[in-house]
Amino acid sequence: MTMKNKPIEQKIVDTLKVNYMPYAMSVIVSRAIPEIDGLKPSHRKLLYTMYKMGLLKGAKTKSANVVGQTMKLNPHGDMAIYETMVRLTTGNEALLYPLVESKGNFGKTYSRDMKFAAPRYTEVKLAPISEELFRDIDKDTVDFTDNYDGTSKEPVLMPSAFPNILVNPNQGIAVGMASNICSFNLKEVCDATIAYIKNDNIDLMKYIKAPDFSTGGQLILNEKDMEKIYSTGRGSFKVRAKYRYDKKNNCIEVYEIPYTTTIEAIIESIAAIIKSGKIKDITDVRDETDLAGLKITIDLKRNSNPDEIMNKLYMMTPLSDSFGCNFNILIGQKPMVMGILDILDHWIQFRMECIRRKSLYEIKKKSNHLHLLKGLAKILLDIDKAISIIRKTSKEAQVIPNLMKGFDIDELQAEFIAEIKLRNLNKEYILRQTADIENLTKEIEDLKDIVARDERVLDIICQQLKEISDKFGQERRTEIIDEEDVEKVSPETFIEDYNVRLFLTQQGYIKKITLVSLRSSGEQKLKDDDFIMQEQETRNKADLLLFSDKGQVYKLKIHDLPDTKASQLGDYLENVLQLDEGESIIFMHATENYEGHMIFGFENGKAAKIPVSSYATKTNRRKLANAYNTNFPLAGIYFLDQDTDFVAYSSISKVLVFNTSQISPKTTRNSQGVAVLKSKKGSRMTRIISLEEIKLNDPEYYRANIPAVGKYIKVEDKEDTQIGLF
Repeated sequence: MTMKNKPIEQKIVDTLKVNYMPYAMSVIVSRAIPEIDGLKPSHRKLLYTMYKMGLLKGAKTKSANVVGQTMKLNPHGDMAIYETMVRLTTGNEALLYPLVESKGNFGKTYSRDMKFAAPRYTEVKLAPISEELFRDIDKDTVDFTDNYDGTSKEPVLMPSAFPNILVNPNQGIAVGMASNICSFNLKEVCDATIAYIKNDNIDLMKYIKAPDFSTGGQLILNEKDMEKIYSTGRGSFKVRAKYRYDKKNNCIEVYEIPYTTTIEAIIESIAAIIKSGKIKDITDVRDETDLAGLKITIDLKRNSNPDEIMNKLYMMTPLSDSFGCNFNILIGQKPMVMGILDILDHWIQFRMECIRRKSLYEIKKKSNHLHLLKGLAKILLDIDKAISIIRKTSKEAQVIPNLMKGFDIDELQAEFIAEIKLRNLNKEYILRQTADIENLTKEIEDLKDIVARDERVLDIICQQLKEISDKFGQERRTEIIDEEDVEKVSPETFIEDYNVRLFLTQQGYIKKITLVSLRSSGEQKLKDDDFIMQEQETRNKADLLLFSDKGQVYKLKIHDLPDTKASQLGDYLENVLQLDEGESIIFMHATENYEGHMIFGFENGKAAKIPVSSYATKTNRRKLANAYNTNFPLAGIYFLDQDTDFVAYSSISKVLVFNTSQISPKTTRNSQGVAVLKSKKGSRMTRIISLEEIKLNDPEYYRANIPAVGKYIKVEDKEDTQIGLF
């Protein structure tokens, strides 16, 4: 390898500094982040080109013409420039107050697939409101800089006479940072700015009620969240579509959608829902957008509730979407995230500077004119002398010096007098011209007063904002709805409810079979040596508690279990619940309201009555430890919807009948309970069971107040018990 081809070693940090950082800063400062005039460089170059082309007045011109001219300021490709223009047009509807008036197809901001026509077909000119962006731009209100090749000048900022940064939306992704500014109503912004100029302590929410979007829709207002956005420049809020119900055709017509989404995204999302069967009342969805405007039509089945369906669609589709705010703006080439009042502060300071610079420009211009008129006034004293000096001067070059000497005026004044036409060298003309001296003097003094006093400048800003508000202000497009007035829709709303029967087998399989299916089904399919241990009728929206032999309870939403048939084995709970090794389910209970009690009998003769509400949790926990006491083996587990008679059996064939009302409920799930069956000769309680499930010829014979030893089982009851048990 030659020395020439030998790679140069360089630390990665140094490489980033030399190569990457300049690129990152260029993207931030010169491309992606808007400045205080509300424009990015690409927007500014395009608009200024149109201004210089005279497109503020007069007829429209072909877009291709504008694109070509803009390339003198913007070195990017023609399509990049055209796409920038498209977003600014009235036809595209991306801006709340479009800056470019358009003719032809410019696509729509709310459509992903509706493409704009080529620039050779479309026509544009500057919209009337753009005049306020350029107000007094030719009067030294802003700085100008060289274009990329130094052949012409372009403005560093536009002297925007209204806070365009807040009035039109702006989004940009730079390197390591981004900007996302929502649009606000022009009238509201102007009123807020005027109020803020007059009083620093204003409640911004009284003036700027909420953002306003070109696509309309409904904004769900949470005042705390909005106040946070207003103060910090960060946060999010929800916008949703507006719709109407066409009773004649039994369909929903969506005619305004969130600014952040598109027709295609909404239709695709609804189509997926129809296909999955999550909402069965929708039969079709289609795009019927035409020249009259946006329209998405959703066909419904008969007797469907359109409001309920829309509430579901708001939750499941982009018909309701969030707008994330990030008010990142370049101030003096430095990116800053600011709240609205901070933005207005910077805009007011910027606008004050523009007005002062315009005033200084006019002072200079008027002072120069005044100076010339004062020279003209001097010859009024002796017009004949001026004519005589000019006529008697032999050389043209001596005319100016001779006039200067003859009337004690300077060169500029002499030049001005010398250029007056012969026909105007009369008293009437000169008197008419010099009559403005007094007015000019007053105007100059007034302009100097404006420059010197902030109050005068701020009054001018307020006056201009009032004029702009009256001229271009429009009603809100986005409707505001208080969050409290919005119907809350939970995920449970989307779950279909119907009657089911659950089957739990000894080997740990569970089946959920609809009652409709159960009526027409045959024999239950089970594995060899397996049997149905428990069954219960319930509803699809209920919760299921599954108690294990390890003292734990597992919770399931019944709708999470798939519907099965009698001819299927069902779901294996070890896989569904992720059971511990050697753990098995011994009891299930379905509940819709967590009412009633669980009763646990233990071999030590005690029983615990635990409210089912003890197993309810606010979070969707799937597993609860300490479901019941595990110090002694279980003798039985049952659900009580109300107190009833139970039978307790001991290992020495003694029987006790008692009522569960004698057992006090315990809120602690792993309570040891109270004594029910007393032990005798080391006996233990082997089983408890509801009296309804056991046939005893004389139950009262065994009844006693607990705790009790019980009585030996009669021979005739032994037979009945055996029959009942198997």
